[in-house]
Amino acid sequence: MKAFATLFTTLDQTTKTSVKTAALADYFRTAPEDDRIWTIALLSGRRPRRTITTTKLREWAAERAGIPLWLFEACYPVVGDLSETIALVLPAPETRVEKTLSGWIATLRGLDRAEEDARKAAILQAWDGLTPIERFVFNKLITGGWRMGVSQKLMTRALALATGIEEAELTHRLMGDWTPDTVTWESLIEAPDPTADLSRPYPFYLAYQLEGDPEDQGAVGDWLAERKWDGIRGQLILREAERYLWSRGEELMTDRFPEFAQLVDFLPQGTVIDGEVLAYDQTREMPLSFNKLQPRIGRKTVPKKLLKEAPCILMAYDLLEWQGKDLRQEPLASRRAILESAIATLPPDAPLRLSPKVSAESWDDLRDARAISREIGAEGLMLKRLSAPYLAGRKKGDWWKWKVDPLTIDAVMIYAQAGSGRRATLYTDFTFAVWNGPDLVPFTKAYSGLTDKEFREITAWVRKNTTDRFGPVRQVTPHHVFEIAFEGIQASPRHKSGVALRFPRMLRWRRDKPLEEANTLDDLNAMLAQYG
Repeated sequence: MKAFATLFTTLDQTTKTSVKTAALADYFRTAPEDDRIWTIALLSGRRPRRTITTTKLREWAAERAGIPLWLFEACYPVVGDLSETIALVLPAPETRVEKTLSGWIATLRGLDRAEEDARKAAILQAWDGLTPIERFVFNKLITGGWRMGVSQKLMTRALALATGIEEAELTHRLMGDWTPDTVTWESLIEAPDPTADLSRPYPFYLAYQLEGDPEDQGAVGDWLAERKWDGIRGQLILREAERYLWSRGEELMTDRFPEFAQLVDFLPQGTVIDGEVLAYDQTREMPLSFNKLQPRIGRKTVPKKLLKEAPCILMAYDLLEWQGKDLRQEPLASRRAILESAIATLPPDAPLRLSPKVSAESWDDLRDARAISREIGAEGLMLKRLSAPYLAGRKKGDWWKWKVDPLTIDAVMIYAQAGSGRRATLYTDFTFAVWNGPDLVPFTKAYSGLTDKEFREITAWVRKNTTDRFGPVRQVTPHHVFEIAFEGIQASPRHKSGVALRFPRMLRWRRDKPLEEANTLDDLNAMLAQYG
């Protein structure tokens, strides 16, 4: 644990990528193999299941520190991090307990089915045997709240530096359905055949929002333009008579879309297709709204009724593997030609469609096509250079997303809540309302879009204008109007307003607009009728 705590401290205390990369690389060279695997898992979102609630941790920490619970709760929002608050209030350690990172994780996992008294005794014993920084890290292992300032790309770069294996190769090896229980350092990192795991997807190619004028990208004929649909980006993998469907977030979602099983009968083994999972109207040959797809996302199995109400297809964007051959270095034009031929052989009712090309003689033609996106349920256009290979991660130059401008509405801030981490002392999470007659009706929350200077200014105002408190939430005097941007709107019986927004954020602080001129619930319902 000492080595991992030292690594955590180094990563937490610097913003320099070079320093973080060097520290990680050194750790991957010297740490025990089990600890290396768990570090990779933690930094890629594969965290151990939480065995103890934060409520119990608060109670036990206050008791061990000899302070009333209310005082601990008062300290928490000031510090802004539960793990750090516990580490700060506990008395100095009475003993010294030496365990590796993987050893402490095994201890915590062993408490999963233990009685509460046994859990409490084990946690108190750990706190008494660890230094403050080790306690902090130990608490993070319990709560799962990792924020180390390390992206998976940076971690992979450090692994490449430590092992001499190419970064792109490591990126592929780290994909897929593995846990520290199912792999070793040798099998995950050093094994010569990363394709041994048949279910393993390829790293996704991601796009930036288009910068500047599209004419800056050269001749329009050098580009493939497609509709950008609002679904779930996924990779369909067909290998050795099995199928696997992965989301962009590396979640295996095969069982949620059983209709794709039939594709095993029509496409060759060794096929990997990149596309968008969409709820789809087969009669009109049109994607349905994301609202139709949403009920299928959180399910392990899908009942027949839902299969009928929300039939799904994969809108195919790209072909990454064909008959077992990796095509990613081939130009897009070649990959798409093979994909087009393959899909042309499928039965008409097969749940796979080729993403249609948006034809254009000029960039103005594409501007016109983009302008009608929202009317047909699309988010805009994707622009892909026909000569480009399929790369890994977010890159600039060959792929661009050209989204339509967001929908906006002016709303009144009525509640505020402090953030976490470096924003723990600032109010950054706000609830907004619109007018419904003489009343303000809450309809959305937003926590991004303002500058640090604006967050500090609104924080000072919240502290002076709080009218009531509900735990960490502050009710404030209705006064400030903000322009809220969002990508979509849908009906929602769970919300008092009857609507829910997709990806809301604060576009700007409308200091120029008085409270009375904020939008109304009728305005929201008009948007719902038009775009919902």
